[in-house]
Amino acid sequence: MEKVVLGLSDGVDSAVAARVLMDRGYEVHGVYLDIAGADARADALASAERLGVELQVADIHEELNRHVCEPFLRAYLAGRTPNPCIGCNPEVKFPSLLRRADELGARLIATGHYARCDGQNLYMGNPDNDQSYMLARLRPEQVSRLLLPLGAYQKKRVREMAAEMGLRVASKPDSRENCFIRGQTYAEWLESRAAMPGPGAARLGDEVIGMHEGIHHYTVGQRWPELWHERRLYVSAIHAESNELELCLWDDLFRRKFDIANLSFVNGSAPGNEFRAAVRVRHTRWETPACTVVLTEHGAHVVTDEPVRAPAPGQAAALYDGERLLGGGYIV
Repeated sequence: MEKVVLGLSDGVDSAVAARVLMDRGYEVHGVYLDIAGADARADALASAERLGVELQVADIHEELNRHVCEPFLRAYLAGRTPNPCIGCNPEVKFPSLLRRADELGARLIATGHYARCDGQNLYMGNPDNDQSYMLARLRPEQVSRLLLPLGAYQKKRVREMAAEMGLRVASKPDSRENCFIRGQTYAEWLESRAAMPGPGAARLGDEVIGMHEGIHHYTVGQRWPELWHERRLYVSAIHAESNELELCLWDDLFRRKFDIANLSFVNGSAPGNEFRAAVRVRHTRWETPACTVVLTEHGAHVVTDEPVRAPAPGQAAALYDGERLLGGGYIV
């Protein structure tokens, strides 16, 4: 029986992934990354006990702070919009699973992400709940040892399976917060970590429309709370150096050209110096336009066939060839 190390969280997805793997004949060993508090830890332990899975609780606070929390803080202070999961997966979560696998002599690791893997490439999961975007910066050595047992499942079916197994997390709501910010807003967490910029001007062109309450409360594409001549305005840029927001009308949010830095590829190499692809600039299923990608010294220049809504500096951009995930980088 082949061993596999599974990232077993406090939610429903990884618990059902454990059962699917066991039904396929694997000997499953769980690792719970202990960062979300006592209640979450108790849910993970209860799932492991119900499933009969050995569970190691791993304290990753130091790695998470270095690779995720501090970069997250610096990004907001610079007016960027980071996605911490994109960085956490290759830098913290998957290395933790691989360390445990090496300790046990296991070749394989697994997670409950809704995506597919063939040992060399990653692919979109079921269209209703695809999470491939979150894996855009995984490295070849991580992908080569990865199993993703939920790739073909719908979330509704996964919850049904959890209920059939008697798991107490079967109806637990999906978390809509980052694991290290549970119970707080982004702004509250940031303010607890550092002195944040105070109020500043919000401008539409040269006109000051109002005052914002601090740039860390806003992201590019976010709606401005007040109307301008009975029209809605949106944040189009965040200028940290002057502590100002740049506003625009809805149509002005859309772009066809932007750059990606720190670009990496799932299988280790780009399809070429210039290639056709599709791009996703946020965790959404409905906006993945075709594009032309031209590699540059520091990443890539992307030109989309159709305009993309509010590509935000600091946010990840994932590139696809059909359903195959090529890789990703960060919008600049």
